[in-house]
Amino acid sequence: MIITDTHTHLYSEAFEEDRSETINRAIEHGISRFFIPAIDSTYTNAMFNLERLYPDNIFLMMGLHPTHVKENYDYELKHVEEMLKSRKFYAIGEIGIDLYWDKTTLNIQQIAFKHQIRLAKKYKLPIVIHCRDAFDEIFQILEAEKGDDLFGIFHCFTGTLEQAQQAISYNMKLGVGGVVTFKNGQIDQFLEKLDLKHIVLETDSPYLAPVPYRGKRNESLYILKVLEKLSLIYNMSIEELAEITTENSKDIFNI
Repeated sequence: MIITDTHTHLYSEAFEEDRSETINRAIEHGISRFFIPAIDSTYTNAMFNLERLYPDNIFLMMGLHPTHVKENYDYELKHVEEMLKSRKFYAIGEIGIDLYWDKTTLNIQQIAFKHQIRLAKKYKLPIVIHCRDAFDEIFQILEAEKGDDLFGIFHCFTGTLEQAQQAISYNMKLGVGGVVTFKNGQIDQFLEKLDLKHIVLETDSPYLAPVPYRGKRNESLYILKVLEKLSLIYNMSIEELAEITTENSKDIFNI
């Protein structure tokens, strides 16, 4: 059984003390594919180090996270472009718009999001979208950029059924993680109405740990709790779910 975690920040300082143990724990339980989103240039070397240690398991993305779109965003976008020219990445991400922390940067977040979507098209790569309190703003840009060359993952999807269907209409798969186990998560109320071909698994570790670990540091091993919840929702075995969602991840990342 191969399980894919399509979104995990394994280079995070939260894993400083036990990173190898955390990764090996997951691998021992069949979670052997880890897709690593970028945040900004300050984490690039840590991502490369992680890849060197686990070349068969770690797959890197490149991008500028919306909460890190600051006054120096031009410099950061140039770094993204330089990295894309220099080596292979599997997605542009995570990118998008976040209006939870800072609404004053909306304009430059929009600029950075559009620019990175166009980079993804240039390099024929998927995008991995971060959206927080910004569905309308995200959809407005996706509508303008839609086409066969726009595809990817709507990471940590927390919207409504209608928003899920809209995201899917833009060739996005939905990243489902710990939120599906939360009592107030709500997405568990309608997921069965969506074909599994639209779903990929993620943890977003070290964030958003599933029940019963909610509030603690998340790790890729806990994706098993997400699988348990989905097996109830879809009335399907964990093994079947792992196979289907891993195939879905291969459709997106082409590996």
